[in-house]
Amino acid sequence: MRNMNKYKICAYAICKNEADFVDRWVDSLSEADMIIVCDTGSTDDTIERLRKKGVIVHEIKVDPWRFDVARNISLAFVPSDIDICVCTDLDEIFEPGWRNCLEKAWKPGTDRLQFMFTFNFNEDGSRGMTFWKDKIHARNGYRWIYPIHEVLQFQEDRPEIVIYEENIKLNHYPAPKSSRNSYLSLLEQAVQEMPENDRMRFYLGREYLYQGKWDDCIRTLTEHLNLPSSVWNEERCASMRYIAMAFLAKSMTQEAIKWLYKAIAQAPHLREPYVELARVFYKEKNWPGVYHMVHEALKIPEKSKSYINEAYSWDYTLYDLGAISAFELGKMEDSLKFAEMAYKMAPHINRLRKNLEAIKKYIEN
Repeated sequence: MRNMNKYKICAYAICKNEADFVDRWVDSLSEADMIIVCDTGSTDDTIERLRKKGVIVHEIKVDPWRFDVARNISLAFVPSDIDICVCTDLDEIFEPGWRNCLEKAWKPGTDRLQFMFTFNFNEDGSRGMTFWKDKIHARNGYRWIYPIHEVLQFQEDRPEIVIYEENIKLNHYPAPKSSRNSYLSLLEQAVQEMPENDRMRFYLGREYLYQGKWDDCIRTLTEHLNLPSSVWNEERCASMRYIAMAFLAKSMTQEAIKWLYKAIAQAPHLREPYVELARVFYKEKNWPGVYHMVHEALKIPEKSKSYINEAYSWDYTLYDLGAISAFELGKMEDSLKFAEMAYKMAPHINRLRKNLEAIKKYIEN
């Protein structure tokens, strides 16, 4: 089988107490020539299950814990004669045929390949947040950096050659949510180590939002926006949206509206701030505002392929808001069209069916 392939490919990972994921994960990587895992301290039968499936397992200890250190150790175990490294987590599953797509796309001299990663799925099974992922790379020339939200850093003194292949699809099927306390402490550590790093400060501010620390979120993301290295419009827009969410949680609606308008100005090509402003206006019963934001959002037909996109900007939500706001404004034909589209996109939601029936009945009478 080996001589039929152009390249030698190794999948590598770190794990701890992930026995339930082992079979499915290994099966999805069966197209690789080799699978190497560093177990960082499992107390269940993860190690036994991996070895039973033919995986090479190394038991390591990283104390104090850092994701970059663990991943660098796992990368170091990859043999030097490997051509291409594929790094995934055990709750991430490749769709079949990924190797064939990889071999067709990879050319001599390639350093890294980006592929499509679906972070979550909608209730109807359609893809939710989907963006480019960049964890397929050449064996040499890379190291992992950052204690959390770690990334691969290219080490060679030349331009990095990166290619893209959207037909390689990796899907995320996480376990039920667990505590994020360790995430917060690692992010705070990262910001202390690298105070000028915009990426880490953005992630820290977002984590404060997730954990309901509204004032810390607002302060940290405002600091992110003021960093000289904070220049990526999509991430700056996200910071502004998250600041708005924190102000909403503090019942400071007008401040939230102000920040959402800033977010629109920062990245007018993204749907997300329009949709979020439409949702705020909905709560305020500002029907002209909702109607206007829905129409502005729908002028944007394509989802960003960065990691910063929200599923509710691309599902039935806009059409639902459009139907309600148009109804309140007496625009019955628009309301009916929006309601039909919302129900078509999410027929499992009973409220949308009832809204559609009510609008039809109102028009008939």
